[in-house]
Amino acid sequence: MTDNKLPDLAQWVENYTSDLYTWARHKLSDEELAKDLVQDTFMAAAEKISSFKGESSPKTYLFSILNHKIIDHYRKKVHKPVNMESPVLSRFFNEDGEWYNNKRPREWHEDDGNLLDDDEFQQVFNDCLDGLPANWNACVTSKYLMDKKTEEICQELGISTTNYWQMMHRAKLQLRECIDENWFKK
Repeated sequence: MTDNKLPDLAQWVENYTSDLYTWARHKLSDEELAKDLVQDTFMAAAEKISSFKGESSPKTYLFSILNHKIIDHYRKKVHKPVNMESPVLSRFFNEDGEWYNNKRPREWHEDDGNLLDDDEFQQVFNDCLDGLPANWNACVTSKYLMDKKTEEICQELGISTTNYWQMMHRAKLQLRECIDENWFKK
């Protein structure tokens, strides 16, 4: 800011809430959590508003705060222990590492165009993604929805690359099974 006048936080809330919520909802697939993180974003901005120098636009400043809130959310979820009592891999492979016949991947054909353009498929996909353990969801979301590099994801989530690839493999298997059951076999 060039003068000593503080930015108008109420105006920021009015101008940017919708954009911030849309972004958070896209990244989190959870309405209530998205609302909470947008609210947390404005709370954080209010606490540090006197330090806002205007070197970036208010929107850029707020999105930066929101993205850190989203990363922190996933980071917290990753460090919760996963129940490995029933390993995912044993549902797909026998003791010799071969596919069970009823779990073997099949050809998926869709004659009606791109599945990602289908709202019903998007809902099934989001439900399947939400059904993953938190750390698997964070890895998949960061890689494919946030387009982050492996090294960056590992650093943000505090995991090794070996652990990351193991989680990605298991997450993909579980997503495939869920989508197969809830979309292709319906």
